[in-house]
Amino acid sequence: MMIARANEVQAEPVPGVILKTLFPFHALEGGKTRFGMVTIPPGGRIPVTGLAPHDEDEYSILVKGSMVTTIGEREYRLQAGDATLIPAGEAHAVHNDGDEECVLVWALVKRT
Repeated sequence: MMIARANEVQAEPVPGVILKTLFPFHALEGGKTRFGMVTIPPGGRIPVTGLAPHDEDEYSILVKGSMVTTIGEREYRLQAGDATLIPAGEAHAVHNDGDEECVLVWALVKRT
């Protein structure tokens, strides 16, 4: 078993948010999953501008707050407890338009 303590993991240099990878792809030999969490303050957005895709499928669950996820020209309102699956290659962004921080737990999974 491996344990990652979020308060001991250094945040990645992403402007305006606290992004932490708790288990990188290489955590296991041949690993296909990257797992982490991001804290987004009110007004925060990832990416800062535009939309961005991943090479992996992204699974996530919003554990605190509410936010908007944009995919193409569609916006989806998410609340704590909502889970999403964004297929690989689908450009997207998340934006905290509320007045409290959001905490999103995510996993990027490479297809076999």
